[in-house]
Parts: sequence; structure tokens; C-alpha cells
Amino acid sequence: MSKIWLSALVLALVATTASAQDARYANQDAGDNAHYGWANVLRVDPVYAVTRTNMPSQQCYQQPVVRQDPGNSTASTLLGAVVGGVLGHTIGRGDGRVAATVAGAVAGGAVGNHVSDHGGSYESTQTECQQVNTVSEQRQIVGYDVEYRYRGDVYMSRLSYDPGDRLRVRVSVTPAD
Repeated sequence: MSKIWLSALVLALVATTASAQDARYANQDAGDNAHYGWANVLRVDPVYAVTRTNMPSQQCYQQPVVRQDPGNSTASTLLGAVVGGVLGHTIGRGDGRVAATVAGAVAGGAVGNHVSDHGGSYESTQTECQQVNTVSEQRQIVGYDVEYRYRGDVYMSRLSYDPGDRLRVRVSVTPAD
């Protein structure tokens, strides 16, 4: 008895599943003189479009530059003036000592300024950047050209999806006159 009951349950389950699948494609709002059927897909060709995207970016590179070093003439001038003033003070006698100190400071400052490194030029590099626009092209599928056969006649449609091997079609019949 349980074997018969199990067989009946399996049969009922299969029938319910088949009925549920058919319910997806019931003639809902088909209107007068319209029904649904299945067509065999003969060929599916993807339809491509090229999209361009403009992407700004920075391009950087090393640029050689010549730089000028001003040197340190102020420190050399002051040091020379101090040394010259001390020497002038040592050499001078009496009332001439002040004049010798001043003359030594001026001469020492001039010598220190002349001897100092007045700088020079040297070459180095610096990073330069500029904005550039890069165009990116991408090929995308925008649809599918589908060729299908329904009841011996061949049709062609552009769809937004790949239908697979079979395509559900809506058949509508209206008088020609």
C-alpha cells in the first residue's frame, strides 16, 4: 500500500511541476485572436557598439634644469672684516691705531668678499607634470540579432537578451481587410 501511495505522490508532484511551468506562459492579457508558441532559434548574432570614455590623468617626467647657487658672501665678508680689523689694530700705534683698525676691517672685508664662493651653476632635475586625456574604447554587446523558425517560416528580430535554443513568441491573427 505504501508503494502505491509513494508512486501517486511522485506522479502528483511531477504533474504539479509541469502545471507550474505552463502557468508561467499562460495567455495572460494576450487579447483577442492571440496566443503564445515556441519557435526554434536558428542563429544568434551579438550586436556590438563601441563606447568611448575620456579619462583625464597626469603624465609626469624628469626635466633637467640649471640652478644658480648664490654662495655665502655675507659670512665671508664679515669674517674678513673682523680678521682685517684685528690685524689693523695690532699693527697700528697711538692715534693711528683706530685708523689702522678701520682700514684693516675694510680691506679684510673686501678680501673676504672676493675670496668667498660667489656660487655657481649646477644641473639638477625636477619633476614636471601635465594633464593629458586618455580615450578608452570598449566594445559592448547592445543586443542580439535572432533568426528563428515558427511553423516553417523564418523570422528575424533584435532582442536585448540571448534566447538560447527556443524562443517564446506571441502569435496574433487579424483579418487582412
